[in-house]
Amino acid sequence: MMRISMSLPKKLLADFDEVLKERGYQSRSKGIRDALQDYIVRYQWMNEMEGERIGVITIIYDHHYTGVMEELAEIQHSFRDEIITSMHIHMTDKYCMEIIIVSGDIQNIRELTERMMRLKGVEHVKLTSTANGEDFKEPDSHGHGHMHYH
Repeated sequence: MMRISMSLPKKLLADFDEVLKERGYQSRSKGIRDALQDYIVRYQWMNEMEGERIGVITIIYDHHYTGVMEELAEIQHSFRDEIITSMHIHMTDKYCMEIIIVSGDIQNIRELTERMMRLKGVEHVKLTSTANGEDFKEPDSHGHGHMHYH
């Protein structure tokens, strides 16, 4: 085991401790190890996807943060071939949510997701995706199509 020290915003740590308590964790270190593991697995999963995908990117950001709306718009403009549509939701005085439906090569979708993730003022970004096209309508023996999600 290695010991590290880290700086975290008070609110983030308080929220994390709250979740740990609700989930019955005895130790904050164990919680942090599990959270890191989950983060790594999600990243690897996102990295291992390949080919044509259809998906949803959910972004939550602080619209008061200087320049964040313009930067999000600029990034999205450069990926307009992948973006089918997007929806903007005003959540609170401070936060907006954007839901973007994307389709295309996963490398481009991943690049779009990661560029938005790196922006200051963006609090949360999540990509959910599945194979698009013919992959997931495999007829069964009766010729009925079934949806398969990957």
